[in-house]
Amino acid sequence: MANQRKIALVTGAGSGIGRAAALGLQAANFTVVLAGRRLKELEGTAAKAAANGGEMLPVATDVADPESVKALFERIGKEYGRIDVLFNNAGINVPAIPMDELSFEQWSSVVGVNLTGSFLCAQAAMRMMKAQNPKGGRIINNGSISAYTPRPNSAPYTCTKHAISGLTKCIALDGRARDIA
Repeated sequence: MANQRKIALVTGAGSGIGRAAALGLQAANFTVVLAGRRLKELEGTAAKAAANGGEMLPVATDVADPESVKALFERIGKEYGRIDVLFNNAGINVPAIPMDELSFEQWSSVVGVNLTGSFLCAQAAMRMMKAQNPKGGRIINNGSISAYTPRPNSAPYTCTKHAISGLTKCIALDGRARDIA
């Protein structure tokens, strides 16, 4: 098992920080699963890795949808049988808007992706990490300075990033006995 290739999953891997993290993990000799809503952008990330001889698997996924996350982890299980690193990076925001003008749909969309998506992916990763041999792995949740220094008119984003801090601490406590950090 010591020579087994490590498997990483990056959500929101089609652009920005997610793409950079995926390419960095690939450069560190990980096989990387790319998750995001826009398959074309995920394929663009995979093409960059392929140019460097890296292996990536793009999987169109809506992290806010439990069935989509379930399908993603079933695919990881089928293709690789394990996961060593989850980088929860998928995130969205709405335009700056006063809280009293914020619609429920805007609020729900940000909470769905930024918080529920991170929870669903971490939950599925923990299940896989507990069952695999060797057990364990690492879960990284992308937070924001907004958790500590909010901007005006940013209630949904700021609240989800505060919550990500708490979720991360809970994952560390709950995963400790199984070498999941």
